[in-house]
Formats: sequence, structure tokens, C-alpha cells
Amino acid sequence: MSATIGQPIPDFTAEATGGNPVSLSQFRGQQVVVYFYPKASTPGCTTEGGDFRDRKADFEAANTVILGVSRDGIRAQENFKAKQDFNFELISDKNETLCRLFDVIKLKKLYGKEHLGIERSTFLIDKDGNLAREWRKVKVPGHVDEVLEAARELDAG
Repeated sequence: MSATIGQPIPDFTAEATGGNPVSLSQFRGQQVVVYFYPKASTPGCTTEGGDFRDRKADFEAANTVILGVSRDGIRAQENFKAKQDFNFELISDKNETLCRLFDVIKLKKLYGKEHLGIERSTFLIDKDGNLAREWRKVKVPGHVDEVLEAARELDAG
């Protein structure tokens, strides 16, 4: 099953930075941005995370929480968060539960070799837990501003 626009996202609990598991249900009443990135501490993922970090106050003003997700282990996520001074939690999805829920594992090519990896994607979940918007095959420049605009519009209702 994968997430569909307008449909509820099944509650999930995942291992996150900060030492506490994160559940979607704990954010009821707030909008949630769940963004998937291929690998911690790589250039594009660092830039994207930094863009979310730098706009966190704007997302909060739009009643929106940010969660980053990759298949990296929790130690790699903690190091990435600390090194980049991210002010939101990162989720370790080693078993790909969230990746499958949001259908972000895709066949990718790198140096002529094919492998399965995370397609950079972002999802905006409304305050009732329904999928409101999705962005797939994300290009990092300008992306966070687009997500913020959508979060503001959704919050304004």
C-alpha cells in the first residue's frame, strides 16, 4: 500500500534522532512534512536539510513539523543532524517501512550501474493525518520554498 493524496496516512512509529521514537499520531493537529533523502552527509542531502533547517521557524508559523527520512542507521543520522545543526528530527528507516509506505524506493542508475535507492521525495500531511501534497523526483534548489508555500496555503485552509 502506498500513500494517496486525500487519504489518511497509516500511523507509524519509527526510530529517530534525539533518543525517542517518532509516531505520526503524536503530531495530530499539526501538519507534517516528511522528506526522504538518499543518504546522510552527501552534498544534495546536506543542502536540502540545511534549507529545511533555515526555514524551520517559517514552517512552525504554518503549524508544520519537519521530519527527514533515509535508510541510514541511527548513528549516521545522529552524526548528520549534529554536524549540520539540524533543528528537526531525522528518522532511520533501515527496514524501509516508511520508504515502502510512501513508495520512494526506485531503480536508480549511478555510473552505469543500477541499484534500488530512495528517490528524493517530499510529502505534506494535513493536521488530520491525510496526505495533502507530494513532490517526487525533487530537485533541491527552491524546493523547500515550494513546500513552505504549500504548508502555508494548507494551514490558511
